Amino acid sequence: MPVETEKTAVALHRAPEDLSDRIAYGFVKALRFIADRFFAQRYGHRAVVLETVAAVPGMVGGLLQHLRALRHIRDDQGWIRELLEEADNERMHLMTFVQIAKPTLAERWVILLTQAVFYNFYFWLYLFAPKTAHRVVGYFEEEAVASYTHFLAQIDSGVQADVPAPPIAIDYWKLPANARLRDVVLAVREDEAGHRDRNHSFADDLKRRQQPAGKIASDGAGG
Repeated sequence: MPVETEKTAVALHRAPEDLSDRIAYGFVKALRFIADRFFAQRYGHRAVVLETVAAVPGMVGGLLQHLRALRHIRDDQGWIRELLEEADNERMHLMTFVQIAKPTLAERWVILLTQAVFYNFYFWLYLFAPKTAHRVVGYFEEEAVASYTHFLAQIDSGVQADVPAPPIAIDYWKLPANARLRDVVLAVREDEAGHRDRNHSFADDLKRRQQPAGKIASDGAGG
């Protein structure tokens, strides 16, 4: 990614506008506090655990919207596909950082526990308050962008070694064969910024009682 484009992913914040927004924001800030205490500045290990959580919302939302579309016998306008693609994208983030950070046994137990708790929490939240659920993801992705920005700072300062990018990342993001960790973190941060913007947009649509459309439908493309 060219240096001049790096700032496009950074520092966009959606201020809470109502009670559900403030609840979503407070919940995410509480998660951030816990992550800061547990991982401190170990951003590679933080990424492994948090990407396990980040891969849950798209799959849950896609499942529940799929069932809703069936019940109402209507087209979802590409929304389900985008949610599932988001989940798969987050899964690829996890697969990439597992190759880099090598999670410990304790962190693997944290992953199991965190995923079990978060999946059930998010399922019921989405079932009864989908707008709030998407706002949670929007704020979660804001924190992800901030974390990856800090990760980049560690790489640039030499605190974190700029190791070669793993083959899975080179293949997935079509990176150069000589790509480094910094290139991977830039690509991941750009993905997270996109998820941030789209989930805030979904929440806004639901607040207006409008049917959100997937990015393909929104852009007017076929398929």
